[in-house]
Amino acid sequence: MSTAILTGQPVPGSSIEGDLRSLGFDVLVAVDAVDAERLVAQAPSDGRVALVDARFVGHVHALRLGLTDPRFPLAAIAGAVTAQPEGRATLTRALARETSSGGGTALAVDSLPDRIVTALDDDGADVRRPELGSLVAAVPVDPQARNEARQAVADVDDEAVRLKSAVKARDGFFTTYFISPYSRYLARWCARRGLTPNQVTTASLLTALIAAGCAATGTRVGFVAAGVLLIASFVLDCTDGQLARYSLQYSTLGAWLDATFDRAKEYAYYAGLALGAARGGDDVWALALGAMVLQTCRHVVDFSFNEANHDATANTSPTAALSDKLDSVGWTVWLRRMIVLPIGERWAMIAVLTAVTTPRITFYVLLIGCAFAATYTTAGRVLRSLTRKARRTDRAAAALADLADNGPLAGLVSRVAPRFPAPVSAAAGGLLVVISAAVWGAAWPTVLGAVGYVLLAGVAVSRPLKGALDWLVPPFFRAAEYGTVLILAAKADVNGALPAAFGLVAAVAYHHYDTVYRIRGDAGAPPAWLVRVIGGQDGRTLLVTVLAALLTASQFTVALTVLAVAVALVVLAESIRFWVSAGAPAVHDEGEPA
Repeated sequence: MSTAILTGQPVPGSSIEGDLRSLGFDVLVAVDAVDAERLVAQAPSDGRVALVDARFVGHVHALRLGLTDPRFPLAAIAGAVTAQPEGRATLTRALARETSSGGGTALAVDSLPDRIVTALDDDGADVRRPELGSLVAAVPVDPQARNEARQAVADVDDEAVRLKSAVKARDGFFTTYFISPYSRYLARWCARRGLTPNQVTTASLLTALIAAGCAATGTRVGFVAAGVLLIASFVLDCTDGQLARYSLQYSTLGAWLDATFDRAKEYAYYAGLALGAARGGDDVWALALGAMVLQTCRHVVDFSFNEANHDATANTSPTAALSDKLDSVGWTVWLRRMIVLPIGERWAMIAVLTAVTTPRITFYVLLIGCAFAATYTTAGRVLRSLTRKARRTDRAAAALADLADNGPLAGLVSRVAPRFPAPVSAAAGGLLVVISAAVWGAAWPTVLGAVGYVLLAGVAVSRPLKGALDWLVPPFFRAAEYGTVLILAAKADVNGALPAAFGLVAAVAYHHYDTVYRIRGDAGAPPAWLVRVIGGQDGRTLLVTVLAALLTASQFTVALTVLAVAVALVVLAESIRFWVSAGAPAVHDEGEPA
């Protein structure tokens, strides 16, 4: 149970006690500073505690933002401060010090909660102060100031601000203008009926899976239904995040579901399209797998670049300055967001093409669009990296090493490898194994190419990844591993080889996305034992080439299937264990649309 302790002199006609109760607080009143300290000590240790000045005037949503967000141990707004259990000791120490210095009896004329916040800042505590915008939060000291504050509250529509703030601050054109104008009201509808973001997220996944099933029928009616349901799934996908922001229902489980279900939905839909095409006699599994490989590589470019520059020093460049200048011109902002095919534009395009064309055409357009978007974004980031004088930190280097996903083989090589530019080594190794697979297929020269790849992968990570372009190493590794599996499965030329390869790449890609969101939550990479068990990207690539060389095409298909199931089971089990544990981070992406 959350406890709010009112401090200061009560004000006749004040709604603060009722407002706090509406937010789920059990409200107590402190007669003086010593009493406030006593009540804080007696509050349930497993619940939130808040100190609120009894003279507070402001919007209920300002209180909600300041006192109920579960992501922050300590938070404050004017006239109020709160602590979750993990921040209770810090708050108690600051309160004890302020009580002692204030004489220990009567509350001072100024706000005790505000003095506590100042003390917390002096202690170096990380106190969250939410952006309130036009919302009011004040502690008036006289009747005139109180009347002015109350008028300011009346002049601003609390609910309108709450609805507006439920929408992600930076989003794509399609989402901003075609989804969010009504999905925010759907989020409010869900909130008023007690639905949780996790329930809406699950509904979005189920809707997308039904869409994939409709596409798998291979009929025109099925394709039209699939397109409509895919858009419906995206509406729900926007709604879950808006519901979380509207009602501040953030959770670690919700973070995991939100972070992984988007990819599961999109890649399941690719599989549905491929199955539907096969019913009509058209084999597009290679295109479906190619789309998944390209999209995953696009994402790892984004993730690696952002992690490399997360806390870099001198993080500016002429290219970045030009980008900022273009962002000052309204129409260029939306054009640049659209051409990178964020999730809204991409899903809308896929839905329309599914309904009116064929799966083959859908994949062709998707591949061309994503290839252009990948070229545009990667080129811009390469230019930024070459023109800025940033110094990468140890944290950035560690994140890139974790994203590389090297296994024991490359690890052994890295201990004795010579120093050589990491991106060059990674690119050379990737080209070696991919070209070997394309030229020789399931043959021992391809295995030798994979051995060379393992050696060069070890060279690439033999030193900390702090170079200007070292963020390219993880994308090169993803392209090499996924590309090798795609080529060898396509060259097997037997039924089931490409679907099995699709499953294997999907399982491995899930592991790589899981790694990203752990790093984003400052929780580190997956445990070392997991990387060893599933071989690392270098070990898996070498294993696939050996299996292709040793086995017949039919046996190779079975081996890929078994490998896909084994990787999926191990990775999912560890991922679920982590994300439902108490130590998992509440990751909620408010940055670039995926």
